Order: sequence, then structure tokens, then C-alpha cells
Amino acid sequence: MTSALRSVSSAKKALPGINVAKLAPENRSRKEPLLSRLRPIAGRHNPLIKELRRAFSRSELTSDDQYAIEGLRILEEAIRSGVRFRAVFFSDSAQNKAAKLLPQIGAHVETLLLPDNLFANVVPSETPQGVAALVRWKEYSLDDVLARAQSGPILAIAGLQDPGNLGTILRSAEAFAAAGVLLEEGTVSPFNSKVVRASAGSIFRVPIARTTLPATLGTMRKQGLRLVATSSHKGVPLPDANLTGALAIFIGSEGAGLARDLISQMDEVIVVPHSARVESLNAGVAAGIVLYESARQRTDREAKSEPS
Repeated sequence: MTSALRSVSSAKKALPGINVAKLAPENRSRKEPLLSRLRPIAGRHNPLIKELRRAFSRSELTSDDQYAIEGLRILEEAIRSGVRFRAVFFSDSAQNKAAKLLPQIGAHVETLLLPDNLFANVVPSETPQGVAALVRWKEYSLDDVLARAQSGPILAIAGLQDPGNLGTILRSAEAFAAAGVLLEEGTVSPFNSKVVRASAGSIFRVPIARTTLPATLGTMRKQGLRLVATSSHKGVPLPDANLTGALAIFIGSEGAGLARDLISQMDEVIVVPHSARVESLNAGVAAGIVLYESARQRTDREAKSEPS
């Protein structure tokens, strides 16, 4: 037996449940000690696996403020964002991904190895990438978000139901330097796996608070925020609207838009001009356009205020 074969053979014995042969050749020798961190789990009744399944199925926080995420890119974004991990789960066929991620995950974090069929039964995606985790939610209060209002607009989301739209809005909020996002009760949960995926990691970095929007309007006004609503049909055309200064931009649900009691309390209603052949814009698209225009106006204003 050659020395290379002996190395692989001994590694297999040292790492029960770890299929070293599945590793890319360049990863074997230097990653085998890392893979020894993986704890093989074969039964679906393991407490952590049950917690992961519940977190995915309920799209809500666990009793200790954890939520579930999946996918290689999303986990890499979580690591980059300094998110605190409770546990990381790998499928048997994703051991190369484990070899890549483990050096970036703290030694105190539990890391588990699951059979492919068990992993596929726990996560919601139809084509799992073999990587999932339970991570801690960084909670923000209404006051935390409002305190940031001078740094950019605050988005107030009321009744949005499509998880892809909310994830897109979170991504746009980060891209165009929004101060934070307020989610009205009844809006799709930010812990929905499709929201997390569509946010492309922005959910880990954008301050988010869940609140009752009608009850917060007085607080917003006291802090000097102008309240602006988006409409699909009538209002001030977006290019004519003033989107600088302390500002809260309200986005309603996909079908009904903002409730009348909220619309009636806005300082201004704006509309994104578009072809009459299209009834309305997707809520995520409309929010991105409004955020872009706000960022553009802020940049222009700052440029004009600088001494020449």
C-alpha cells in the first residue's frame, strides 16, 4: 500500500461517518483534522435537527431567538456579517463545502453531519446545497431604527406577503443605504427561508424591527420624520418628490397597497411613473426605484452643499 493510500485509509478510521474519499484531492490532507469536528447524526429525533426543522417550517424564531438559514452563499454571508451561529448542519455529500466553511466557524459551534436523505427532509429547498444553520437574530427595537433616521430613509412595510419581494426590498435597502426597516404585524416573516435567500445576506446587516405601524406614526413625527407613501396609481411623480432629510417610506401589500387609515396620515403620496399598459409595479421593484431616487437626491444635495 502506498503512503498516500495509507493516509486516506487511516483518516477514514479516525473520522467515523466522514467519507474522506468524497473530498477533493487537494483538500484531503489539510482538511481531515477539521472534518473531525463533524458529529455524525443519523436519527431525525436529534434535538438540534428537530429544532432546525421547526425553525424552517414555522418561519419564526425559536424559543432562544434562533432562526434557520440554508445554502452555501447565505452561510458565507452570515459568516462575513459576524452572525452568531448555534449549530451548522452538512449533508454527507457536501463534505467539500464543510472543508471550506469549517475554518471560518468558531470551534464552540456545534457542527453536524447528516445523511443526504435526512438533510433533504429537514430543509425547505427542492434542491438542497447540503449546508444549513441555526443562527441568532440580532434584535432591534423601534427606537433603535428611528435613531438612525439621519443616515438614510426608513422603510415601513405594511402587509407585504410575498417573501421574494421582502427579501428584494431588504437587499435594496442595504444597496441604497436605508437606515432600517420596520415590519408591520401581518407582513411576511423575515425568517421565511425565501426572504433570507432573496435578501442575499442583507438580512444579516440591515436593522429590522417588527412593530404596529399606526401606533408608531406619532413617534416618527416627534422625531422629525416626514411620512411618504407609495401608490401604484396617483400621487406626486417620483422625480418631483423630495426624498431627502429624515424620511419614512411606506410600502403596502401587493394587491391592496397601504390601508386607507395609513394613507390618510401621510405627508405625501408618491407614484413611480410607468407605462399605462402595466397596471402596477412589483412591490420589490417599486421600493428599489424609490430607494435609488432617494439615494440620488441625497448624493446631489451633499455635493451641492460642499464648498467649491
